[in-house]
Amino acid sequence: MTDWFTKLKNAKKSCLVDNNLKKIHYEFNDGKELVEEYDLSTNCLTKRAWRCNKQLKEEATWDIEVGDPEPQYNAEDKCMIREDSSQPFITRRITKINLEWRIRNLPYPIEVYSVNVDQESFFLIVRTTNKKYYKKISVPDLERLSIPLEQENVTFSHRFNTLIITYKKPKKLIDFEKALFEEIKQIQPKNYGEGINGCNPS
Repeated sequence: MTDWFTKLKNAKKSCLVDNNLKKIHYEFNDGKELVEEYDLSTNCLTKRAWRCNKQLKEEATWDIEVGDPEPQYNAEDKCMIREDSSQPFITRRITKINLEWRIRNLPYPIEVYSVNVDQESFFLIVRTTNKKYYKKISVPDLERLSIPLEQENVTFSHRFNTLIITYKKPKKLIDFEKALFEEIKQIQPKNYGEGINGCNPS
């Protein structure tokens, strides 16, 4: 089994079930924390978030890798901080057979986009021929397992001002996810508390 699987298996774990979601909280020896949420009806990951050590007694924020970003609040007045709503932003989804990215607020026609793999790294390169948008998108799911990116697995479409990028999962990734979910099923939920005990990244 892979080093990443071993790291997950050896991490300190807690779990709860909330409605149809199973939430797993991992604590690693290097101080990092990971929260994953799985839809029990599909066995698919719906959210993955990371947090590093708290520094200077301040609350560290969660970095959302998969799923919708968490709302951010000003510590003084609790007002939500909003980015310019017209700026492109990326959200990630994972299905049984695909990795998916949605880049919203891209109004250009489908003909201007290209999505190419970077053979020397684990990035997808998104460009437009009108030079209005350029983005390097990491694919940590494959990087952790040292699975090279393949251009033939990439497809994309465009609708409602959103570029939808799909990467077909390699068999090695599908097999890894199946093995990991079998491990997760063995973790007994403890439905108590909030925050870490509740596996809640917000």
